[in-house]
Amino acid sequence: MKLALIGASGFVGSAILKEAIARGYEVSAITRDSGKVAKEAGVTAFAIDVNDTDALAAAISGHDAVINSFNAGWTNPDLYNAFIKGCESIQAAAKKADVKRLLVIGGAGSLFIDGKQLVDSPEFPAEWKTGATAARDYLTKLREEQELDWTFLSPAINLHPGARTGTFRLGTESPVFNEEGKCEISVEDLAVAAVNELENKQYIKARFTVGY
Repeated sequence: MKLALIGASGFVGSAILKEAIARGYEVSAITRDSGKVAKEAGVTAFAIDVNDTDALAAAISGHDAVINSFNAGWTNPDLYNAFIKGCESIQAAAKKADVKRLLVIGGAGSLFIDGKQLVDSPEFPAEWKTGATAARDYLTKLREEQELDWTFLSPAINLHPGARTGTFRLGTESPVFNEEGKCEISVEDLAVAAVNELENKQYIKARFTVGY
């Protein structure tokens, strides 16, 4: 598979890149700084601004799928608008390049407990609220997309570095809790879930989530 991975040097993107390489994918790794992408066989790095839709479309063209693991930067003073604008540009580029498969890595804040989204709860950490709200609102926009075979992947509430086990459970609109009441996943296993979805096409035009 030829994969265009946007945000390939980030926390999530670098884990997805490693997983894709292990499966023998040919990856175009698209980042702000191509020097941050590990030099590996089968990987070609591109330095492209996500808001340059034309340049993105040119880089994406000819690929089987696009994974959007774009992060606008947690300290960005205009994080909300920057995230949505970047994601909309990636979405437009995929359509312009005629690449139908788009997988977006979002956040857990849009998941529901008792009919309410996590990001709207008073307990939700203030430092993550802007980014989580942006991801939630972009998902709302993405649900209107009819041309692309899109999927939105929400990680578990607690996403952390760890081991690649390949063993986890899937959910759709609500967090996946374990027997101890924890909702967590390693970034390595999140990457497994993302690449699995590209291969299995289980959640076309839908959102899913993961947890142990």
